[in-house]
Order: sequence, then structure tokens, then C-alpha cells
Amino acid sequence: MPPPPLSLGDGPRLALLYAAVFAGIGVAMPFMPLWLSGLGLGPDLIGVMVALPILVRIAVTAPLVGLIDRGVPARTLMVAGSLGLAATYALMPAAAALGWPVLAGLIILNAVGGAPLVPCLDYQSLAAVRRSPGLDYARIRLGGSFGFLAATLLGGWLLGIVGTGSITGFLAALELASACGAAFLLRRAGAGPPRPRASGRVRLPAALWLAIAAGAAIQASHAAVYAFGSIHWVGLGLAPATAGLAWGVGVVAEIAFFAVIGRIAWLRDAPFRLLGLGAAAALLRWAGLLAVAGLPALVVPLQVLHGLTFGATQLGAMAALSRLAPEGGRGAAQGTYAACAALASATATLASGAAYRAGGGPLAFGLMLPVAGLGLALTLAAARAARR
Repeated sequence: MPPPPLSLGDGPRLALLYAAVFAGIGVAMPFMPLWLSGLGLGPDLIGVMVALPILVRIAVTAPLVGLIDRGVPARTLMVAGSLGLAATYALMPAAAALGWPVLAGLIILNAVGGAPLVPCLDYQSLAAVRRSPGLDYARIRLGGSFGFLAATLLGGWLLGIVGTGSITGFLAALELASACGAAFLLRRAGAGPPRPRASGRVRLPAALWLAIAAGAAIQASHAAVYAFGSIHWVGLGLAPATAGLAWGVGVVAEIAFFAVIGRIAWLRDAPFRLLGLGAAAALLRWAGLLAVAGLPALVVPLQVLHGLTFGATQLGAMAALSRLAPEGGRGAAQGTYAACAALASATATLASGAAYRAGGGPLAFGLMLPVAGLGLALTLAAARAARR
């Protein structure tokens, strides 16, 4: 069932909610490993704790988001998920005191709560854009990039003052704010009579399956830089501050791309052009990172390509879902893409880890080239299937 129509100001409301949701991600992603380390857990156990949410998302995202097609409002899933995150973050210190198996169980519940948030928000945003063509998904999604960047910077500063032991409390407060945002920013505005639920399972078209696989592959090709970029760059002789600058440049490029893409008519709402642009940029970016061993100063300008490798791919995948997903199956399609992206990224991360141990950064980044190439080939196949 489609989400109820929102009141005026859909774009700002959704952008604010993206900022709230991605603020939690912007604190959890860089700082939760520090909290786990502060518990005295060893590297192997920390790796298990960090991997658990990925495995959970692979398993539960599609079924949870698919509940939208069975009549459960996306707003309800978002409020429940955010409250679940807030509760589990608040309970983590007590769980840690009881032992790591209890903490691991709570981390699994935490991941279940968080799994539907971004896909449900994407679902709401794409529905709003279909209702009001004047809205720009890229501009709406820009709120998430700003929220992530602001939370990472503010979180680093705040945790430097109060210590890493307060991370879970900080995250609980952020997720409680996110739940309130979902409850009020997505409030109903005169919803009409409920539509009947879809009967049976809605099949996704072949072109959409290929586009989902293409987007997942291109995003998965980021695995080496996400896991080992900073380590490799510092090993090349860059100062840690310069490595941090490189990451900042990537986020700024992503923000800039989301801000201007709506003015480029031949790219806006052109899923296969966007996916192809993301794949081509990924091939150039990973090939460039292979060549920086003698010129490490090239790392920073190469990070500008993040605006395309991530941004164009994200917009292309969302445009494909909006254009190709059938009515009655949009929730399942959104969840399927999120699960496939998580599975591809987890696989690529494990492969890049083995490659880095065997041959360092060059082998790890080299391994990402065929992954991006696969994304480009799948994009071309999806475009052909859509034309047929």
C-alpha cells in the first residue's frame, strides 16, 4: 500500500528526516568500534560484532520492508525501528557487563531495528517524487549527507570531551529524536480510504533485477577504500590529517553532486545513465588509486570522484526502483536492493581483506576494478532489458 500523502513541504520534511536518520549512522559507523575496544574486546571479537549487523541486514531487510506491500505503513516501520535502536543502544552498557554473548544478542536486535529505516525513507521519498514531479530526490537525499557529516564532526568533538564510554547514550538520544521525526514529519494528511492489499507475490521485472545487481556491484566496489583506504594512504606517506581531508573531500563532492544533479536534464531520472556514470567513475577511481604509489598527492583529487561513484550510483538505483518496480511490490523491491547491496558489500569487504593481507593496497584496489566492471556490464544489460 502506498504511503499516505504528506502535507505541503514534503521536500524539507523528508530532508530533515534523512538528516536525523543519517546522524545516527554518522556516529555509529566511526565510533562504535571505539566503544567496543573500550570494553577490552580483542580485534577478532570486535570484527565479529561489527560484522553481525551486516549479516542481519542481509537476512531481514527485504522481509521487513516488504511489509509495506502487505499494508504496514512505512511510517510505522520507521518509528518502531528507531525506538528499537534507541532502546538497544541504551541497554548496551548493561548487556556488556553481562558478557559479550549477551551484547552480541542485543547488537542483533539493534540491527533488526535499524534495517528498514533507510529503505523505508527511500520508499517514502520516491513516492513523494512520483506524486509531485517538482520534487527532486537528489535534493531531498542531500539532507542525509549533511546529517552524516555534521554528526561525525560533532560526535568526534563531543566524545573527545566526555569520552567514548558515552557513545551508546549519545546514539540512544539520536535515535529517539529520529523516532520523533518519523512520527511528526511523516504524519498523515487526510489519507483516503485504504487500498486493498496485493494478492500473491508480485514479480519484479528482469530489467529491475539487473539494475539492482548493477547498483549493488558498483557500491560494493567501494569496499577496499572503506576498509583500507586510510591505512594504505598513511602507508604511502600521507599524514593522518591529509587522509582525513581526503575523506572530507569525498563527502563534499557527494553533497555537491546531489545539489546540482537536478539541473542536468539528461541525467535527472535517467537510471541507466546514472548507473553507467557511477560505474565508469569507479573504474577510473580505483585505477587511479592503483597508480598513486609514486604520487600520493593524487589521493585527494581522486576522492572527488566519490560524488559519482557513490552519488550517481545511489541516484541511478533509486531512479530504477521508482521507474521499474511494480505497484504492490515497491516495498519488496526497495528492501531487496538494500539486502543485495549489503550482501555484495560484505562479500567484497571479505575479499578485499584477503587481498590486502596478500598484496597490500594495490591488490585490494585492483580487485575492485572487475567488481566495478561487472556493475557497468549489468547496467548495459539492464538498459537493454528495459528497452525490450
